[in-house]
Amino acid sequence: QVQAGQSSVELADVPAQIDPTSVHLKPLGSPLEVLEQNFQYDLASPDRILQRYLDQPVDAALKGGELKSGALLSFDSGSLVLRRSDGGVSLVTREEVADLRLPTLPEGLRTRPTLVWLLQAEQGGATPVELSYLTGGLSWHAEYVAVADEKDARMDLSAWVSLENSSGAAYPEAKLQLIAGDVQRVQAPPPPMAMRGGRAEVMMMAKASQGFEEETFFEYHLYTLDRTTTIADRETKQVSLFPTAATPVKKIYEYNGQRDAKKVRIILEAENKKELGLGMPLPAGKVRVYKKDARGDLQFVGEDQIDHTPKNEKLRLGVGKAFDIVAERVELSQDRVTDRVFDRTIQVKLRNRKTEAVEVVVQESVWGDWEIRDASLIFVKKDARTAEFRVPVAADTEAILTFTIRQTS
Repeated sequence: QVQAGQSSVELADVPAQIDPTSVHLKPLGSPLEVLEQNFQYDLASPDRILQRYLDQPVDAALKGGELKSGALLSFDSGSLVLRRSDGGVSLVTREEVADLRLPTLPEGLRTRPTLVWLLQAEQGGATPVELSYLTGGLSWHAEYVAVADEKDARMDLSAWVSLENSSGAAYPEAKLQLIAGDVQRVQAPPPPMAMRGGRAEVMMMAKASQGFEEETFFEYHLYTLDRTTTIADRETKQVSLFPTAATPVKKIYEYNGQRDAKKVRIILEAENKKELGLGMPLPAGKVRVYKKDARGDLQFVGEDQIDHTPKNEKLRLGVGKAFDIVAERVELSQDRVTDRVFDRTIQVKLRNRKTEAVEVVVQESVWGDWEIRDASLIFVKKDARTAEFRVPVAADTEAILTFTIRQTS
């Protein structure tokens, strides 16, 4: 509601961590000009009120019933200093004060952060506007739960979006849209005021809808919830990103002795393809992996952090280290061929103490110009700095891989 000519309009229902420089008010109806916009965040806290009453008369009613009056000279967390009408000074500890009486609330103080506009309108009346702004204290991230089957050949993958709101405002019946991608933001100074404290409430939303609709947006991906939702202040809310999907998965044993001398990593690898049950661009997030034990109870077996994963790309989850597969890497010899060329002979021993055979992917990190010579198994050149061998190891036996690398420095 505006008046013809110049008038002020206030909006108090805004986040405490709003970036005032990002505020944009767009008229949607009759002509309206924004002359000024102000963000007022000088809130009426006890100390701010007392600061405004320095050198002003105040009355302090003590717990014993005595009344101390005088001009407020100074104050801190422990005491008040009052100058009495006779010129004397009273020191009053704040623990003694039952009631501190002030004539009025000082001008300019607000009970809530408030946006104030100075507007110029050709005519008065109700005028629709669109208000947009950026605020701190609002964030989201994706979290995934994967459940592997008994043979580690398939897994069920479900996804949740966790919304965290500590912005200082609530958003009732909000249309929720999330952008996933590496969006660049200029580093801003700290907000003028931060709302802290309070206990976060965790809400698990019932799956009353199909979740989010995904679409490509600019160079990112936009996820739009197919219903409205209320995001309360100081709340963590979880909303289903997509229904649980089943997809094939492959368990890989991977060993790189230069990174970890004895341990073999466990990798679960899936393909993010529609024909395999997935096929949705997956926002970055933590994946927690579970598996049912012999009693049918879910047990946690590991977790990993994935980056933004487009459709038709591989999803690799490093969930832990193999208990029953032991590895050793030894450099048997190093021979200089010329001043710049030398040969290194490497031996890798793999002991499989499981009751079934396994295949271990052995990786060797190299540098410079190199070639593999006299290898006991076929290798592939994974990239310019990695040679990769696939070593079969029968149940409860040891397999030995030996190879020579010729390198030019």
